Amino acid sequence: MVITVLVLGLLFSSLDTTAAIGTCLGLNANNLPSYQQMVAQYKQYNIQNLRTYNYLGGLCQPLAGSNIGVMVGVANPDLPGIAQSQDTANAWVQNNIINCPNVNFKYIAVGNEIRPTNNNGAAQYSQYVGPALWNIHNALNQRGLGNQIKVSTAWEMGMLSNSNPPSAGQLDPQLSSYYTPIIQFLQQTNSPLLLNCYPYFSYKYSDQISLPYALFTSPGTVVQDGQYGYQNLFDAMMDAFYSALEKVGAGSINIVVSESGWPTAGDKGTSIDNARTCNNNLIQHVKKGTPKRPGNIETYIFDMYDENLKSPALEQNWGLFYSNGAPKYPVNFN
Repeated sequence: MVITVLVLGLLFSSLDTTAAIGTCLGLNANNLPSYQQMVAQYKQYNIQNLRTYNYLGGLCQPLAGSNIGVMVGVANPDLPGIAQSQDTANAWVQNNIINCPNVNFKYIAVGNEIRPTNNNGAAQYSQYVGPALWNIHNALNQRGLGNQIKVSTAWEMGMLSNSNPPSAGQLDPQLSSYYTPIIQFLQQTNSPLLLNCYPYFSYKYSDQISLPYALFTSPGTVVQDGQYGYQNLFDAMMDAFYSALEKVGAGSINIVVSESGWPTAGDKGTSIDNARTCNNNLIQHVKKGTPKRPGNIETYIFDMYDENLKSPALEQNWGLFYSNGAPKYPVNFN
């Protein structure tokens, strides 16, 4: 793949280092750039953080010394072995962290979107999340990395039984035996909660949510909730989760947005223009925080590249770049 630096430089300006913006690096495609070219693009646009969903593999060498912050994932199917054996957790850390020297690991995401009531195929791993968190954390501690690399798991909005208005946000009571040990772990290790927060899906599945509210383009307050006025759906979703954590005594836990974005094709409301609008507005907005929690929100945009091996079509079209590395639309990171 040939990267035309002048064109890309015009389309993608530099990241504000205080914004803590990253992108998710899904690899379900058969025409992606090389690992070296991927990392070169992160450096070219000064994208500060990268999330992968499995071990780094061939990314270890190009990421070494780059100072790009890395969130690496423990794949859902690996959780049972890690949860049931400290030796297996130790081996995972050895193989995927220690054997990748000079990589700036920030987080290990132990599982993605696992919820006992979820129909995405991940519910079977629910019982293993809590023990796997502790075993990975213990393995890091043995290496003196327990304070440097934080361990967490990525939830989605389905963990809430109520989110409207935001102050009524509540974790689903029927999931308490699942989420309570996880919350206790996060509190005891001073780790953030990872949250996949997609205004797109709320818009897609509701006839009551307007497109401007989801795209950060509403001209005024749409939802007034006590002292807080909400002009965009992202803020409302985030504050619903903050409220839910407060109700279970976990209001001090920070949230890192481990996925958010907008697709360019494949279903309701998808277009290049809408994706450009949402992601550009998201980048600027997370520097400010929400009405309830002002301040920068570390955020990872899904996805760095289109993934042409996914299905249905909606899942293929989330990239800021096409899968061959060409930019899809202008993104202003300033």
